[in-house]
Amino acid sequence: MTEAPILDVVVVGAGQAGLGIGYYLREASRDFVILERARIGETWRSQRWDSFALNTPNWMNGLPGAHYDGLAPDEFWRKDELVESFEQYVDRFSLPVRTGANVQSVRAGAEPGTFKVEYEGAGTARTIATRNVVVASGIMQSPRIPQIKDDFPEWITHLHTGDYRNPAQLPDGAVLVVGSGQSGCQIVEDLVAAGRTVFLCTSKVGRLPRRYRGRDILAWWNEMGFLDVRVTDLEDPAATRAAQPQISGLGRYGHTVSLQMMADQGVVLLGRATSVEGDTLLVDDSLAMHLRFGDERSAEFKRNIDEYIERSGVEAPAPEVDPADVPQPTLGLTEPIRRLDLHAEGIRTVIWSTGFTADFSWIDAPVQDPDGAPIHERGVSPTPGLYFLGFPWLSSRKSGIVLGIESDAEYIADCIAERL
Repeated sequence: MTEAPILDVVVVGAGQAGLGIGYYLREASRDFVILERARIGETWRSQRWDSFALNTPNWMNGLPGAHYDGLAPDEFWRKDELVESFEQYVDRFSLPVRTGANVQSVRAGAEPGTFKVEYEGAGTARTIATRNVVVASGIMQSPRIPQIKDDFPEWITHLHTGDYRNPAQLPDGAVLVVGSGQSGCQIVEDLVAAGRTVFLCTSKVGRLPRRYRGRDILAWWNEMGFLDVRVTDLEDPAATRAAQPQISGLGRYGHTVSLQMMADQGVVLLGRATSVEGDTLLVDDSLAMHLRFGDERSAEFKRNIDEYIERSGVEAPAPEVDPADVPQPTLGLTEPIRRLDLHAEGIRTVIWSTGFTADFSWIDAPVQDPDGAPIHERGVSPTPGLYFLGFPWLSSRKSGIVLGIESDAEYIADCIAERL
């Protein structure tokens, strides 16, 4: 029996990162395969709610060799439109994607400098030998939920944002959302639109105005070079762990999301959840600080844009008034709620908007730091031939979004070429 040849590269994951590097590997005529546990773009399909829209405008969502050329560059795709673009990309560049291939392990191969990739496909265990592995599976693998969840009454239904689809799937009654990052705030809006009573445990998250001085905020960031800031440029590396700022792509040109806007819509704002005593949720007094932090970050972003316009001489209209972005200094200061009776308030569901962690337990190599983050330098791990791609702050601020795939994937492809 003829032994299967050793591939140049195995890519794990067929989202934007895996497909993006697939383009460069195809251009270089590499012998490779992209393994995807389910379907192309699976995370976008199965871990987003029904009304989800991307937070990046369409012009930012093109992959290498296929930049966006549609008629609505400043509008926002829904998840299905993004997935459709991925499928078309695979066909256009004849990328060798193997769906339904759930990788079980990556370990040292029989030959020095190679890897053995074991995966399950169609109920059968299979093995591939390869000289390089690119981990493009992303960070949305394991929901991160605080231990406080176990202290809630047993009659409460719990969902993570990765499991939420729409208000109709929830039991009747009020809903408590824990975490006010992008996902938490957007789900709150979805619930409010359906007429649900919503309580929101806030967190320390910045806010972005969706549009400012005639342009989308991300268009300004891109022109200013803000998205190109590298990890090594940061004064405080902890900035890489900050939550993504509150914003939404719903609506033709998206819209600004703020805590004060949600309060005006009837959402009950709370501080951070600290503990549960029987049917009572205890929260701290951080609400005012969270409101102030959002205001300060928005003001800082707008100030940076103003300074850039003045310095560069770019023509731009005067600042406009965005009602959702106007601070309400007294909000959160008058008799903040510290104890919430879950039963009396009719709360039957808790949605945990508390993020995800990446799972690399299937890689037989020291690839994670004590915090669970991948160990790498610009995507190159300490293990020769093992690479990471598509992770936030892999090399710069834009690494975690579709726009950042092109430069990061090209760099990793060059590293593979040198090794081969």
